[in-house]
Amino acid sequence: MAHTKSGGSTKLGRDSAAKRLGVKVYDGGKVTAGNVLIRQRGTKYYNGRNVKRGADDTLYALIAGVVKFSTRRRRSFDGKTRVAKYVEVI
Repeated sequence: MAHTKSGGSTKLGRDSAAKRLGVKVYDGGKVTAGNVLIRQRGTKYYNGRNVKRGADDTLYALIAGVVKFSTRRRRSFDGKTRVAKYVEVI
């Protein structure tokens, strides 16, 4: 009886595709209106002047210009303050 033993099944081997998150245009980079600046989950970066936040928290430019990153103090709902990162297009 020359036959191969059954291979069986496995519950492993599944993985999701990478979502390509992160900063797409850095400080000093030139953009046109509608360009994606940052893809993120949640609000690691906040939208400043001439930047809008999409439904999936993606930040994109409203006008053509130069990207500028900055930090500001931001007050939380419970009164605590923290330093938050902002992105704007000038």
